[in-house]
Amino acid sequence: QLQASGGGLVQIGGSLRLSCAASVLTLDYHVIGWFRQAPGKEREGLSCISTSDGSTFYADSVKDRFTISRDNAKNTVYLQMNSLKPEDTAVYYCATSSHYGSLYWYEYAYWGQGTLVTVSS
Repeated sequence: QLQASGGGLVQIGGSLRLSCAASVLTLDYHVIGWFRQAPGKEREGLSCISTSDGSTFYADSVKDRFTISRDNAKNTVYLQMNSLKPEDTAVYYCATSSHYGSLYWYEYAYWGQGTLVTVSS
């Protein structure tokens, strides 16, 4: 149902744009969120967007560097990541939820397969 893509290897300070293609969005599951999980760490909520009204929410750790956006015609949500740091290295996931503004992974019902982002010098 959800397909995340756009990960790869990027240098410190570089940028990447991740895409999350949703094959089906419903009135119930209208929030798309981005999460990441680094080895040995808990899954971290980064940002989410309501596909109904476009409202966006960010974790403090990324709000000045990451931007979430949507293209409803393509059923796709993007995460633009700038000024990347080594600590941004992780597998990035998109997921869908009915909880407006939530960045809690346990409030998300459906998950994509993840895309690996590696930030290196």
